Amino acid sequence: MKHTVLVLGAGGYVGRKLMSALARCEDMQPTAGLHRSSAVTDYASVCFDATDQAELEKHISGFDVVVNCVGSDPTVMLHSTYALLRAAQASTPLIVHFSSMAVYGSSCGLVDEKAPLRGDTGAYANAKVETERFMASYARRVVLRPGCIYGPGSPAWSSRIARLLQARRLGDLGAAGDGIANLVHVDDVAAAVIAAIRQPQCEGEVFNLAMKNPPTWNDYFICFAKALGAVPVRRIGERTLKAESRIVAPFLKVCEIIGRKLPFSFDLPPFFSSALLSLFRQDITLVSDKAERALGLQWRNLEESLREVAAFEGRPG
Repeated sequence: MKHTVLVLGAGGYVGRKLMSALARCEDMQPTAGLHRSSAVTDYASVCFDATDQAELEKHISGFDVVVNCVGSDPTVMLHSTYALLRAAQASTPLIVHFSSMAVYGSSCGLVDEKAPLRGDTGAYANAKVETERFMASYARRVVLRPGCIYGPGSPAWSSRIARLLQARRLGDLGAAGDGIANLVHVDDVAAAVIAAIRQPQCEGEVFNLAMKNPPTWNDYFICFAKALGAVPVRRIGERTLKAESRIVAPFLKVCEIIGRKLPFSFDLPPFFSSALLSLFRQDITLVSDKAERALGLQWRNLEESLREVAAFEGRPG
């Protein structure tokens, strides 16, 4: 018997990778939930507004599972999660909800699923905390809290980092990069979703998702740079980092906003904010033992994965 699965946010990076993984499973029958009809997919799909409760109620009817990985905009996340919970009352599908390690905010040290939710690092973190509070009222749920999702084509934690390393704007940050990089490969994230669907005893549970014995950010940058051939790795000083976050990032952000209003597109160099620099310093380690036990996860090897990512980026590995 196949599980019928609707993936909300299937046009995003994680959603696309998840659709591909589900399609390879004989016991899964996935459908892509898309916001725009222009988001082409090789799989069965439906197009609607995920913040519209009536539309959601119509489209989720008949699905055994709904995976909620709707984008990164805080307002959209809040509205879509609230609408999904209201819409799900009639058909009560299993909901696999994507949260984030961001719910732990500025916490430090070893952090498992019982740690308090803080969301004190910005609008995104606070929105993730609020969506989890919404989800707590729904019995048939599984909540996933992934760390930094990397892999071939990952916009934030692979492609952006690769471009910064290749431009020698990122490298060994010294004390500014001694925080813990709670990385999780996108394939491991997809495996967690599939395992959660297959195991009814996971309903109502929350799982951290991050590799065991994670590296520091400095270690990640150096290992990635070597895979990319972007060597020697540059030492980036505190003054340069401040200039990047306080001058370069705001300027490029303004350019990005203006660019959205233009009838043509142009490619901007990547930038990192002061919030990202704070993450690079944060001494927080996600404890994912529960996911290993209950979901049977085995984390991808970092060095092997970075060679794969480097090949995707079109550079020697």
